Amino acid sequence: MSGLDDLPALRVFERVVSLGSLTAAAAELGLSLAATSKRLANLERRNGIQLLHRSTRKLSITPEGQTLYLHAQRILSEVRHAQDALLQQQQLLSGSLRITSPNSFGYRHLLPLVSEFSQRYPHIQLQLLMSDDVKDMLAERLDLAIRYGSLPDSRLVGRHLLPNKRVLCAAPNYLQQYGAPMSLTELARHRCIVIGTRNETEWRFRDSSIHVKAFILCNDGEACHRLALQGLGVVMKSYWDVAEDLQKGNLVQLLADEAVADAPINLIYPRSQDLAPRVKVFMRFLQEKMAQLAQQMG
Repeated sequence: MSGLDDLPALRVFERVVSLGSLTAAAAELGLSLAATSKRLANLERRNGIQLLHRSTRKLSITPEGQTLYLHAQRILSEVRHAQDALLQQQQLLSGSLRITSPNSFGYRHLLPLVSEFSQRYPHIQLQLLMSDDVKDMLAERLDLAIRYGSLPDSRLVGRHLLPNKRVLCAAPNYLQQYGAPMSLTELARHRCIVIGTRNETEWRFRDSSIHVKAFILCNDGEACHRLALQGLGVVMKSYWDVAEDLQKGNLVQLLADEAVADAPINLIYPRSQDLAPRVKVFMRFLQEKMAQLAQQMG
């Protein structure tokens, strides 16, 4: 068998590159770290090329690895399409699918996909719960949840959707009037738009945090985004919520050298749940679309 005929090894390689970590890929695929490393090494050996540079601190992809990665994404996408087609032949997919998503992410990235998914699977009824509140999946009978950050509830399982960081940003007209903060100390004195229900909060960075008092307080992340676009203050948002406005110049990133703690976007489902085919096809569909989004946005 040639290396490129080994789909499990190719899948391991693709997830390692996408997640940037052997450990993260092993966890997502349900493999041990040793098995993940062995499959990757066997793929390199059978093809006679080095795909990744490894060090104790990080992984970096070689030019040959980048070429294979792009082809692997397409190959694995076709395999998923084939699996979905077989599922449809085996069983007409139907029933309800209850999904919750944060408001901003849902409006920008989930709702635009509903039409395509419904055309593929017209007998699946989507029930979307858009809310910035963290829902109790078991109590609310939710099939899937899109969430930021770590997964504290051991009753739930997470699948990686997108790498993500939080960014500080403000509109150009706000910066013209009040200037840009040059340090975290200065930031604390600015007009801050706070998401939540408490007038005072902490904005956490990788190595520190600052105490922030809300100039405007709102429990809706999408509303806070819009308030920032109006020039009313500085907001901390998920990168994927504001990426388009940053690219267009509608918002400006602030204190980019102050690393904000990562908050990866995950697709969550109950650990004890035997996933129905309709849930599986939506998960594959969303993971495929989010991989395309990450590639487009660089």
